[in-house]
This record gives sequence, structure tokens and C-alpha cells, in this order.
Amino acid sequence: MLKTYEIVQSDIEEIEKEFKDIKSISDFDSLILEKENIENELQKNPSYEVISSLLKRKSEIEKKINSFLEIQRDIDDLKALFDIWREQGDEEAYSELEKTILVVRKKLRKLKVETFLSDEYDKENAILEITPGAGGTESMDWAEMLMRMYIRWAESSGFDVKIIDKMPGEQAGIKSATILIEGKYAYGYLKGESGIHRLVRISPFDANRRRHTSFAAVTVYPEFSEEVKINIDPKDLVIETFRASGPGGQHVNKTDSAVRIRHIPTGIVVTCQSERSQYRNKQIALRILQARLYELEKKKKEEQIESLVEKKDISWGNQIRSYILHPYKLVKDHRTGYETPLAEKVLEGEIDDFIEEYLKFISKNRGQKSGKNAISHQEITNSE
Repeated sequence: MLKTYEIVQSDIEEIEKEFKDIKSISDFDSLILEKENIENELQKNPSYEVISSLLKRKSEIEKKINSFLEIQRDIDDLKALFDIWREQGDEEAYSELEKTILVVRKKLRKLKVETFLSDEYDKENAILEITPGAGGTESMDWAEMLMRMYIRWAESSGFDVKIIDKMPGEQAGIKSATILIEGKYAYGYLKGESGIHRLVRISPFDANRRRHTSFAAVTVYPEFSEEVKINIDPKDLVIETFRASGPGGQHVNKTDSAVRIRHIPTGIVVTCQSERSQYRNKQIALRILQARLYELEKKKKEEQIESLVEKKDISWGNQIRSYILHPYKLVKDHRTGYETPLAEKVLEGEIDDFIEEYLKFISKNRGQKSGKNAISHQEITNSE
């Protein structure tokens, strides 16, 4: 069914208004000015280190500017298509117009979310760990449901996904899992997923079909690029190798390719068995250890300025989000208040609304915290 001219025109005006709002929040004019200033600095023949830093920043700014210019061109195309449709009443033009509106809205949403991603490591890959709470098979099954939800979200969002380590439960589910999600802004998008997740449902493992509540913890770390160094003394590491678990028969791993690393001072243990090569597994495990050590040091810094949120038990009252499948359908984020009755779709990986609402939430509250949580890598390094 064709929409009226007035409705489509209203859709285009809404898109244009949202674009102008995002442009204003992002301070587009200051990006243009900063790019010009960098170009002026480069003409002064600075040192190699300065040139490298300036060129990197210039590339980042140009990508942001080009994103805005691309959407502006799309909006101009929308207006042209609308004029053609209004003049000719052509269904083909209308169909193209509707498709373009959907594409532009998707681009706008991505641009809007990325305006909130300005923290130091938001652009990095994400390391996601999932651990079931008390409750045996129920919680282990819930942990696996969460793992599947995040994998589906990541794949549908264009990220690459690699399961670094997964320990299956005795009957069902998982005892733990570590996933690497690779792509620009993966950590920025997922950082708000850290916390306790609660599920309420009729248990598929209970013969009496009773309602059960299960909990699982999700922890998200940034994976550091080659440029970021967290010093680890080799003397502080205990490295073990073992055969990776997997299907039997001809596929069974006959070499000790899996790697387990224990950091003696902190007791942190990291395992990787996703690669056939022992060397590759060791490198990935070291990167995960690096991320966890950074997070540990960051928390120590936050404790010193009394801004660390108390670590919560994986239990009732500490959840950041509830997923209710019985007696009604609802998923609710307890931090932002955002909720939806489309619980099945959320569990299929449609969590963009929750991610966006959380990023808006922390952006709104950032000023109230007066930068208390802005602990830089440099500060952490200096404290070592």
C-alpha cells in the first residue's frame, strides 16, 4: 500500500532533522577546523613521531567527515526521488524511495550511536566472557543462550566472531565461554553489556514445568592493538599446553595445541584453544591476559577515587537486565528503564535498542560524574 505524499515528506523531514541534530552534537564544524589545523601543522615538517600521530588523527577525522557527507548526499537523493514520485506517481520510484529511506535511517542510527563512542578504547575489538551463576544446568543453559545472542548480534552487525574458549556443561549449556568480536567500535558497542543478566522462564529441564530464575555474568574487555602495551613480566607467567577439546574420530586433536596461561601475581587464568597452532593460541591468550590486567589496574585506580561500583554477586537484585519469558514476555534494562515485549527477537540478537539507550544513558550522566571514571591508559602505566 502506497503512503500519501504528506507521510513520505514527513519521513524525509524527520530524517533531515535527526541528521542536523547529530551533526550539531558531533560539532561537525570543529572537525573541519581540526582537519585544517592538522594540515597546517604537517606543513611545518615536525618530527616523525608527531607526523605519525597527526596523520592517524587526520585519517580518523576524515572518516567522520566523509560519513556526514555521504548521508547528506543520501538525503539530497531522497528529496530528488520524492520529487520524481510526486510528479509522475510512479510505483517504481516509490519503491526506490522507500528502500532509500530504510538505508538512510540505518546509516543515521549507526552514525548517532558512534557519536557517543568517544572513550579511549571504544574503537577496539571486544573480548566477551560469559559465566553462569548458581543453579547448575539451568544457569549453564542460560549462559549458552546469551552467548548465542551476542554471536548473532555481532554477525548481523558485520563483526567477525571467534570463540576463543568454551567449556561445555555436563548436561547442557556452558560452564564458561570467551568470545573475540573483531571490528571497529566492537568494544564501544558492547561495553554496556557487562553485568548480571537474569532469565525467568518455564524450565525445559524440570519435569513438573515449574518457573525458574537463572543468572549469568557477562564481562566485556577491549582487546588492545599492537600500539598499546601492558607490561607483563615473563617470570610472572605459568604457561601450560594441552589437547584442545572437540569432536572425536578423525577430527580429534592429536597435538597439545591449546594453551592455558596463569598470571601468578593476580591469579588470573586465561585459556585459548580456538586455533590449530599452539603459537597462535598463545598469542591470543596473552592479548586476553593483557586486557584483563588493564581492566584490573583500571578498577584499582577507580577504587582510589571511590568511584568503583561494588562488584556484584551473580544473583537476585544485582541484575542489569531481566529477560522474562513467563508468565509474560518482557526484556527490561534496569539502568536505563528501556524495555520491550519482543523477548524472542532480543534473544535472537536484536539488542541494538538496548545498546543505543545505554550509550545515551552514560552520555547524559557523564557530566554529573565530572570525569571520575575517565582513567587513561597513561595514568595506569604511570602507577605501575
